Amino acid sequence: MLTKLLLLALAGGLGTLARFGLSLAVSERFGSRLPWGTLAVNTLGCLLFGCIWALGENGRWITPEQRALVLTGFMGAFTTFSTYGFETMRLLELSAPGGAVAYVVSQNALGLAGVWLGMRLGALVA
Repeated sequence: MLTKLLLLALAGGLGTLARFGLSLAVSERFGSRLPWGTLAVNTLGCLLFGCIWALGENGRWITPEQRALVLTGFMGAFTTFSTYGFETMRLLELSAPGGAVAYVVSQNALGLAGVWLGMRLGALVA
């Protein structure tokens, strides 16, 4: 178990560094007026998540344990938006379009509400 935790932490650290590096490179290239770096990270993250999921689906290319390590560790630190995209696609694949729409609306509404509330609470303390 300790080895798994250490590998997960290492993968998470690499994901963090990859996110920082890509976001910085994109922002330097395209400017920071709009959050292009975050858009690039999230888009690439979704692409990678889908590829890694598919490669591990039958265990021929990567084992379920390796897939879990990469998706939870590296991708979890690189971007959690990829998990959000994957979960939405799974709802659509399961013929639950209403659930997918509800999930997208609730994630965005609650996320924005959480940021707004957190900013207000932080301002009270500051």
